[in-house]
Amino acid sequence: MGSFSNLLVMMELELRRIRHDRTEIYTRAVQPALWIAIFGPVMGSLRAIPTGSIPYTDYITPGIIVQSMTFVSIFFGLTMVWERESGILKKLLVTPASRYSTVIGRSMSSGVRAVFQVFIITPIAMLIGVHFIPNAIYFSSAIAIIFFASGGFAALSVLIAALMKNRERFMGIGQAIIMPLFFASNALYPVSIMPPVLRELASVNPLSYVVDAARSLMITGDLSQLPADIAAIAIFDIVMFIIASISFKRIIE
Repeated sequence: MGSFSNLLVMMELELRRIRHDRTEIYTRAVQPALWIAIFGPVMGSLRAIPTGSIPYTDYITPGIIVQSMTFVSIFFGLTMVWERESGILKKLLVTPASRYSTVIGRSMSSGVRAVFQVFIITPIAMLIGVHFIPNAIYFSSAIAIIFFASGGFAALSVLIAALMKNRERFMGIGQAIIMPLFFASNALYPVSIMPPVLRELASVNPLSYVVDAARSLMITGDLSQLPADIAAIAIFDIVMFIIASISFKRIIE
């Protein structure tokens, strides 16, 4: 119960931060909106990427939403670096809360920002003409999956913060991780048309499973692979939570 309370407190703290400064939420939505508004229609007009009966812009929209979530989550560790420099993390370590509950709480609080991104990007996509499945349960399930997946990527950012304590180095490593994850996934094109090496990378890329789950719930309605996607996301989250928790103390050393 204490760990759950710790999680709720950290999520509430994140909500307060967003309420006091919404600028980052809005600015981070600009790039995904451009992908959907410009890149999608241009590539769709070429008909070079086989997406079956699904318009290309519709196909990439869940991938762009998930990419936006990943960007928010990976750079969530910058907050940890700032808190280390300001001494806040040392205060956290002397509280009764365990390292595991602290890391999971901080990581899952990034999901709050990820959900806000979904609520900003989705109406923009609808205005552009993207057709979402009109099913509230499906849409809510997609948001829940994105929320929990963001925790795993935020835990990865905690691990990066433990290894790269300098903000500049953290930014460089973060960029080096995000773009390969994005392009070696099924966010922009089907796995079937990838070269063999990229296809193998996509099969172990957690982003692929998040995109696949979101796409099936938001666009296609084909839920045959959803259990496997959820299992892969759960394994990724658990592994990252454990590794990040073990390395947590290194942040302040």
